[in-house]
Amino acid sequence: MPQIPKTMRASVLKAQGDLALEDVPTPAPAPDQVVVKVGAVGICGSDVHYFKHGRIGDFVVDAPIILGHEAAGTIVEVGTGVDPGRIGQRVSIEPQRACRVCAQCKAGRYNLCPAMEFYATPPVDGAFSEYAVIQHDYAHPLPDAVSIEAGALCEPLSVGIWTALKAGIRPGSSVLIAGAGPIGVIMAQVARAYGASRVVSSDPIAQRRERATRLGATDAIDPAASDIAKLGLDVDVFIDAAGNEGAVRDGIMALGPNGRAVLVGMGADDMLLPVSRIQARELIVTGIFRYANTWPVAIDLVASGRVDMDALVTQTFGLSEVPAALTASGDPKNLKVVVYPDRA
Repeated sequence: MPQIPKTMRASVLKAQGDLALEDVPTPAPAPDQVVVKVGAVGICGSDVHYFKHGRIGDFVVDAPIILGHEAAGTIVEVGTGVDPGRIGQRVSIEPQRACRVCAQCKAGRYNLCPAMEFYATPPVDGAFSEYAVIQHDYAHPLPDAVSIEAGALCEPLSVGIWTALKAGIRPGSSVLIAGAGPIGVIMAQVARAYGASRVVSSDPIAQRRERATRLGATDAIDPAASDIAKLGLDVDVFIDAAGNEGAVRDGIMALGPNGRAVLVGMGADDMLLPVSRIQARELIVTGIFRYANTWPVAIDLVASGRVDMDALVTQTFGLSEVPAALTASGDPKNLKVVVYPDRA
């Protein structure tokens, strides 16, 4: 294997709106970690938010940080406690480190670990860099059938899988999804993969509606032209991937008795909900926070062809172009923007 350099290029967020390409020390692995030469990194809305606003809730960028958490690459070095045979293995990075000993971790809900360290969440560095480190069991091997881009997008796919599990989607389910951005389109594919017979996508942008039906949805609705709450959809599941209070309320009103609403989109801290409807129909309203134990399923869904992550990639950039990539990610024409750290 080639010698790993002592320094690497990284796109560093120095302050709100201030990104710089810098040479920084290449991370060395702890005994239980591997070093991954990063091949592809997807742009997430949280990356854009940190770049534009310098914070998300209580997480504040008060020191330089490397963004990017949707990543895949090749293992080039291992810690002393890791099988050296893993060097050269293509992997998808599950970008988190749980404590493994708290009550939530022991219950299998390590996504709710209060001591979680998550890529690109202050003060933990992410993967807009040539190399990254991760605990070895969070570096999931990729079969040849899965591209490095799809490997990176196993992260947002995991959000879709965790949502489907919380929603109880099963063969024959009917599903309404508010928002046809990246997560909404991924959710449509996952819902179909889990057996949903009807998947309705709601989005005010015609281009996004067309793309949603091409990539998984069976129907699409313009919420500006139709009152979703009065269409009599009576779906089994409503998934909010928009974070819009009106969309959440309409989606809950579109649920049939004993339906489930799963809130995925990041919106206002407080929303006005139709409580009497929730009570009278015994609806279940819940949220999701990241994921747990989803990567094996994600990789299998991609490798088997039941979901198509490669079709979501609409624009690519090099490491020096991360500011442009973050801007492009907000363009409605784009679904997933990907950064290649080995490209200038």
